[in-house]
Amino acid sequence: MAYKGKYTVKNKKKYAGDPTKVTYRSLWERNAFRWAETNPQVRAWNSEEIVVPYKCKTDNKLHRYFVDMLIEMTNGEVILVEIKPKKQTTPPKPMRKTKKHLNEVTTYIKNTSKWNAAQQFAEHKGWKFQIWTEDTLRNLGIKVLKG
Repeated sequence: MAYKGKYTVKNKKKYAGDPTKVTYRSLWERNAFRWAETNPQVRAWNSEEIVVPYKCKTDNKLHRYFVDMLIEMTNGEVILVEIKPKKQTTPPKPMRKTKKHLNEVTTYIKNTSKWNAAQQFAEHKGWKFQIWTEDTLRNLGIKVLKG
């Protein structure tokens, strides 16, 4: 089974964007897309259609963050969603400065730069920003495979 690929949108009326360009980058994303498509409380959704400019603390330069999902609920609530493994949402534990550890620290700093910008962007629009981990997906009834 592929962990990334093109997602075929079945309910095109519900997709807010170009339904021919939907790509999943993990099985968790793919399963979240299916959830959004079939959930009667989701009015509309899209993937990587919202772009948030952010300044990364690793290089102090402007970048563009393509948010995993935008979900508009039938109650009017709009949520920007990032889907990440829980272990990537907490700072790496201090350890010897190996190349692997430095990469983890850099990735965490990049991610928090993105998430802070997305939080401000969402608040400005009256939306919410949420990071969905395997726990969130499980709680929503979305199938989570190990790995």
